Amino acid sequence: MTEKKEKILIAALELFAQEGFKSTSTSKVAKKAGVSEGLIFRHFENKEGLLEAIIKEGEERAKILFGDIVFEPEPKAVLKKTLELGSKMIENKEDADFWKLQYKMKWELEFYGEHKMEPLELALTNAFTKLGHDRPELEARVLLVNMDGLATRYFLQKDFDLGVMIDYMKTKYGV
Repeated sequence: MTEKKEKILIAALELFAQEGFKSTSTSKVAKKAGVSEGLIFRHFENKEGLLEAIIKEGEERAKILFGDIVFEPEPKAVLKKTLELGSKMIENKEDADFWKLQYKMKWELEFYGEHKMEPLELALTNAFTKLGHDRPELEARVLLVNMDGLATRYFLQKDFDLGVMIDYMKTKYGV
């Protein structure tokens, strides 16, 4: 990826996260990135193409985050690593802004992109099966819904203590 293309994506990410997709113009993105608006159109065709590139980046980052979990053979380690995903998503401002954008898009555009969660859900289902849960598929889904809810609360509620909730869930699952 060229330096200018990366600057455009970073600027769009910041603006979309702060102001929303619908409220952000390509001219504003260009100004923040220090490039011409025409360069945005050359690389991404339009604002939707820029958004699509950010969504694709989200899917790639999710694969990286999930990779260590998906190939983990120990079921309790799968649960522990899954519960620690929230902390990994907010390790630094750039990561936190990136994931906040993913959530804002979900809400603003009514787009979930559930397919990117499938490998993680399968790993969790296998872990819960090995741990003898009665309904491992449902337990995996419930855990993911809870994690999604924690991320939502973290991004929307300034004083939300994600660490306390993750520690509680680790205790609940015995990890």
